[in-house]
Amino acid sequence: MTQTSATRRTSRFDDRIALITGGTSGMGLATARRLLGEGAQVIITGRDQARLDAAVKDLDGGDRVLAIRGDVADLADLDALTAAIGDRYGRLDVVFANAGVASFQPNGDVTEAEFDRVVDINFKGVFFTIQKTVPLLSDDAAIVINASWTLHRGLPGGSLYAATKAAVHNLAHTLAAELGPRGVRVNSVSPGYIETPMFHDAVPAEAHDGVVAGVVTGRLGTSEDVADAVAFLASADASYVNGQDLIIDGGLVAAIAA
Repeated sequence: MTQTSATRRTSRFDDRIALITGGTSGMGLATARRLLGEGAQVIITGRDQARLDAAVKDLDGGDRVLAIRGDVADLADLDALTAAIGDRYGRLDVVFANAGVASFQPNGDVTEAEFDRVVDINFKGVFFTIQKTVPLLSDDAAIVINASWTLHRGLPGGSLYAATKAAVHNLAHTLAAELGPRGVRVNSVSPGYIETPMFHDAVPAEAHDGVVAGVVTGRLGTSEDVADAVAFLASADASYVNGQDLIIDGGLVAAIAA
């Protein structure tokens, strides 16, 4: 890499304001660290104040990191979030709508309460996070939505979870068309098996080898793999990428492991 390209990469987000929902761990925290390292001022959200405090300490970004406690499924919390961002920064340049929950069970076992919980966070939360932040977006802003490989390939036990992820990817299509005239780009990422706390909660340790066996690359993904992709889509490097889904799965969807 030349010195010029190296400098450009490490300063892609200078003076940019980035919001990352669900930023206290996993892919959200890794993306916050990546954007912070490239010059951004970063706002992270989460429902647990202790985890927010720990994330701020981990990021060690000083006054370039702002943590705001809130639930993306609660519109009052989103109103408070956008008011705080508006008061402090006056605008947003990047939104990573990342907050979400996992839910895996046979279709017949899905209760109404579980349906409401997962849809509230994974779809309603993304929908209204974007709706509430659009008035703050600069004219060259980028939105990235965290979807999932399960919207591309059926997974037994994933009917509820995958449906919410398909919904938010479709939202990326629609909003790319709606916000395009302003210069705002909207894309999604579809992570495969990424080694995060949520992955470990959902997949027992004894099943990990079987999961990896289905991945052509032969390993689980990392949160940093996803952060790299989000940073690309949120940057000017992807200025002509709009309404797309970037699958980050080591070949899980596209190829059969030997």
